[in-house]
Amino acid sequence: MAAPEEPGSFTEAPQPAVEEEEETKTFKDLGVTDVLCEACDQLGWTKPTKIQVEAIPLALQGRDIIGLAETGSGKTGAFALPILNALLETPQRLFALVLTPTRELAFQISEQFEALGSSIGVQTATPGRLIDHLENTKGFNLRALKYLVMDEADRILNMDFETEVDKILKVIPRDRKTFLFSATMTKKVQKLQRAALKNPVKCAVSSKYQTVEKLQQYYIFIPSKFKDTYLVYILNELAGNSFMIFCSTCNNTQRTALLLRNLGFTAIPLHGQMSQSKRLGSLNKFKAKTRSILLATDVASRGLDIPHVDVVVNFDIPTHSKDYIHRVGRTARAGRSGKSITFVTQYDVELFQRIEHLIGKKLPVFPTQDDEVMMLTERVTEAQRFARMELREHGEKKKRAREDAGDNDDTEGAMGVRNKVAGGKMKKRKGR
Repeated sequence: MAAPEEPGSFTEAPQPAVEEEEETKTFKDLGVTDVLCEACDQLGWTKPTKIQVEAIPLALQGRDIIGLAETGSGKTGAFALPILNALLETPQRLFALVLTPTRELAFQISEQFEALGSSIGVQTATPGRLIDHLENTKGFNLRALKYLVMDEADRILNMDFETEVDKILKVIPRDRKTFLFSATMTKKVQKLQRAALKNPVKCAVSSKYQTVEKLQQYYIFIPSKFKDTYLVYILNELAGNSFMIFCSTCNNTQRTALLLRNLGFTAIPLHGQMSQSKRLGSLNKFKAKTRSILLATDVASRGLDIPHVDVVVNFDIPTHSKDYIHRVGRTARAGRSGKSITFVTQYDVELFQRIEHLIGKKLPVFPTQDDEVMMLTERVTEAQRFARMELREHGEKKKRAREDAGDNDDTEGAMGVRNKVAGGKMKKRKGR
């Protein structure tokens, strides 16, 4: 018998033989109870994904799990099904706690739990800041909790959430099951010890940092002063697709959304300086396809499952290379294809080289016609001026009115130089 492992260490899940990998498994084969198998069928989950095949049987055995799988691979189902399975066996209130880095992801996970557990009356609490509930909600406690999940665990276990995580770990039972899941995660023993995992099993169905095969990845090298113009060119060339465009700051997200709206594109922003109702409003409009372009900071880069995203544009290159994995993972999900285009300026070469090194491949150049790009310069410059004016004139007013602003997003009223034609393409003009 092997010696017991030190706290914080983990074992690798045994890899199945080739014959077993080729065999089509069902959720019932994994040990999932019949009522949950029926729920999976109703949701269109015809068979388990690779991470579900790896993680669910071990979770049902009562093991702590460290799950590593590419984006869009079914990680939520990998932890939700074992939790609901256990809840059916021993029903109680406040059974599981799922921590996520953003409220948008928390809402999405709660919807999946409720969908899977609809026939058994499962309810989820309104997402919020758990520390506030623990400190201010009378009678609220987590002493009977059976499961703790950290989704996007690498983000939760970093320094940004360290204080909050430590407080939560002190008020939940040590005798619990713990699941850590992410698309990008390294083995950091100190942090795993702090998360108090007990002899966890690592379930990895991809290399440490990997993008999906059906994602076509490109880059464009451009002078920084022409970034806006090239963005408009890309949106024109790929008109009819839906886009997620990532910017590095809230201000640039807002500015670019106003710029595009002034040119007639159905763009909408999502960033951390918007109220929660506006953020969810933007996300829902994009999901409902009433807006074809979502401009966002990295608040939207992790976990969000929006099936119809066709193209991801890294308008500002990510500072941290692994954030690239999460961003481009918003497209080409669940077996679908997709494109990503990364803008590289003279200031971004080193960051771009780090990304290529991380993913282990050289990206091809996205083909552009420079003369056609330059034809757009005049109108883009005019739209830039309108966007700056709107930011300057309404910035302070919007801050004061933010609490009473309702659900309208901050760019719905942008006017300026709108001029679009059928299909959403902006007219190209050589002169006035």
